[in-house]
Amino acid sequence: MIEELRAPTGRPLEREELRALVTRVAARPELWSHLWDRSAAERTYAALHRDDDVDLWALFWRPAHDTGWHDHDTSSGAVHVVEGVLEEHALLIAQPERRTSYTAGGSFTFGPSHIHRVTCASPHAVSIHAYSPPLWRLGQYTVAQDGVLHRMSVSYADELRPLELDAA
Repeated sequence: MIEELRAPTGRPLEREELRALVTRVAARPELWSHLWDRSAAERTYAALHRDDDVDLWALFWRPAHDTGWHDHDTSSGAVHVVEGVLEEHALLIAQPERRTSYTAGGSFTFGPSHIHRVTCASPHAVSIHAYSPPLWRLGQYTVAQDGVLHRMSVSYADELRPLELDAA
C-alpha cells in the first residue's frame, strides 16, 4: 500500500520530498501496473492515493497525448517517468517554449506557479505524479490569435487536454 511508503507530515511536502515519493512508488509496479489498460487508445490515469498532505496518480500515455498548458494552482508537484519518454514544455515570455525530454528513470519537479504542458514522445509512456497539497483546482491556458493568454479554472478531476479558445 501507498501508506507504507510515506508517513503523514501534516504539512505540504517540499518538491524534493515529492520527487522521492514518486520514485518510491514507481519502483513498486504492484501498486499501479494492474491499472494500465494496454489496449486503450487514449491517455488514461488512475488515482493511487489521496490524504491531507499529498495526491498520487499513475498516468498511462499514448503517442501525441498532450495535457495542454496548465498550472497546479496551489500545489507543487513531481513526475517520475517509468516507461517511455515524456516531454515537458515550459511556457516562456517573449521566446519559444523550453522543451525537456525525460526518459524512463527520469523525474522533474515544479512549483505551483509553473505553467507547462506534458506530451508523450514515444509509442507509450507510464508516469507517476504527486501533488502537495492535494490538487483541488488547476488552471488551463490557451493563447488567443491576438497573443492574449487566457486562464480557465478547472477541477482536479477534469482531464487535462489542449483547450480550444472561442473567438473572444
